[in-house]
Amino acid sequence: MANNPSGEDSLIARYFKPLATDPGAFGLVDDAAVLSSSGEDIVVTTDAVVEGVHYLADDPPATIARKALRVNLSDLAAKGAVPAGFVLTLALRIQEDAWLRPFADALGEDARTFACPLLGGDTVSTPGPQMISITAFGRVPQGRMVGRTGAKPGDCILVTGTIGDAALGLDVLKGGAAAAAVASDPAAREALVSRYRVPQPRNVLARAVRDHATAAMDVSDGLAGDLAKLCAASGVSASVDVTSVPLSAAAAGLLASNVVCVETLLAGGDDYEVLCTVPPAQSEALMAAGRARGVAVTAIGRIVQGHERPRFLDGQGQELLLTRLSYSHF
Repeated sequence: MANNPSGEDSLIARYFKPLATDPGAFGLVDDAAVLSSSGEDIVVTTDAVVEGVHYLADDPPATIARKALRVNLSDLAAKGAVPAGFVLTLALRIQEDAWLRPFADALGEDARTFACPLLGGDTVSTPGPQMISITAFGRVPQGRMVGRTGAKPGDCILVTGTIGDAALGLDVLKGGAAAAAVASDPAAREALVSRYRVPQPRNVLARAVRDHATAAMDVSDGLAGDLAKLCAASGVSASVDVTSVPLSAAAAGLLASNVVCVETLLAGGDDYEVLCTVPPAQSEALMAAGRARGVAVTAIGRIVQGHERPRFLDGQGQELLLTRLSYSHF
């Protein structure tokens, strides 16, 4: 009797089997994979991106694939973990080559770039919206994962990259105030949109974070809200100098012209930068590691004693009263 593969089997074989380069994936012919470990801890993280929530329906499939993987890679970077592989679940409304081919090609390119091969997964049909869920695995030396609970009073608060660009990129795509403001500046528009569609996970700094940070997490829902989460987990509070928060030229220009307010940048979400706390004597070492790898690392405040939510101070030392701290999915 002939062995006729199902539609799902054919889809997997055509688009995703070439991505399964790790021997433990068994070429995706099994319904499980093996991830080997030699005296290391395996760090596990999972994130889903949903059409209409984390990406727009008309976003290019290549950027959707990259975002789906990179938001998980960002989590691994903040834990000080080296990527080891990922499993993929696709809930597809359409199963056309015009969408799947660029999606799979971009996913494969990122899997190779970040040395994070596909290990397995599942595909299902849905009437919509589409959803891509990835569970990523990373490796750290035993007991060395950087959690959220180790921040101590006196620690410096550091953040990589720039803050607020992704929120502005989404506003541009939705035709908001930022869209009109950058309409005559194609480079600024593209920079902001790219930061929303294609995050830049800071995996090159994973070892430096592991070596120097007392606590860390990635900024996914907004700097203000995520710092509050880290402080709550560590039983501390924080003081942040808002004028020190790193902004891109485009974001700084929109803020200076009052197109957006500082709360939009601090609470907008989708930055996927690393937020960490570091003893003062080690902060320069982490910033130097960033410079060596082409990633800006900026000191924005200090951890302080207390249990109140972090304080965000303006250039005159006055507290800004933020009406929201982060983006909420609900």
